Amino acid sequence: MIEGEELHSLGLGEVEGRVYEALLRERAFHASELADLLDLPYFRIDEALTSLEDSGFTVRGADGALCPAAPAAAIRTLIHRRQAELHIRSAELEQLMMSADRIAGRLTAGSQSASEGGIEVVTGQRQIGERAESLLASAEQEVVILDRPPYVKTDAAHPERPPALDIEALLDRGITVRAVIDREGLGFPGRMRSLTALAARGLRARVTSGVPTKLIGIDRRITLLPPTEAGDPRASALVVGDSLLRNALMPLFETVWERSIPLSGAEAGADQPVTGQQRELLGLLAAGLKDEAIARRLGVHVHTARRRITRLLESLNAETRFQAGAQAATRGWLS
Repeated sequence: MIEGEELHSLGLGEVEGRVYEALLRERAFHASELADLLDLPYFRIDEALTSLEDSGFTVRGADGALCPAAPAAAIRTLIHRRQAELHIRSAELEQLMMSADRIAGRLTAGSQSASEGGIEVVTGQRQIGERAESLLASAEQEVVILDRPPYVKTDAAHPERPPALDIEALLDRGITVRAVIDREGLGFPGRMRSLTALAARGLRARVTSGVPTKLIGIDRRITLLPPTEAGDPRASALVVGDSLLRNALMPLFETVWERSIPLSGAEAGADQPVTGQQRELLGLLAAGLKDEAIARRLGVHVHTARRRITRLLESLNAETRFQAGAQAATRGWLS
């Protein structure tokens, strides 16, 4: 069964996952038949079918009936859609950063703190660190983080280090913390170990490539944009409290979050190159073929095919075939 959380990252939910799996198994169904099969109200089936069609998981045949699209194609379509949304948000953010001084001067008029309706410019590593600590201490429900290099430069032995945010203190207070880490940032010594330890304590961490900016969001009410060049003593951070700008930055985080993969999945497969046999098997799984059909394509017994599928899911740290397909598509293995 497709877990709701797996499809949630693609913009769908649990009911849509169940309906989609039923369509893959049987290839054709009317809404009334699906309602009986899945023991769900007709209107929920109708809503799920509409959502699946809008998301590209189903297509209409010549007779007007809905048929399931191949999972690989549907996943690629949604990933491309998320990427397009991310590019738009990134362009908006870039424009904001370019005009930071002008906006800050107009809205804050020399104020040293960001109200709910303004922007504060904070300059200097120490001042930025103190402001970040103050904002994190004010968190009551949720903190979201986008993290990417470059980091603060220290000395010759340790030229860069990730920001020293006290995530443990937030988790101890019961604050929900979600973080997206750029894959490049995982290469720093001890980084994966510390993130894994924090994840065991409740940190919800995901990994992707090309995180567009650094960001810390507090309770969806105020956002800190650390400087891109953290080691520059003249660099400034923005503390954004204006609702219009905040409503652009939080959707940016959610877009990046949706297209990222859980830390455990990234850890399991980040350094493991995909083999030709695995790529072929992933393609057959993503196409929605059953075990018997996969075995025929591979020229092996069905039990052998199932063992290979099990090993593939284990190597990807995936619980379902759909999750394996999603992770493989995200990593660019289904080209």
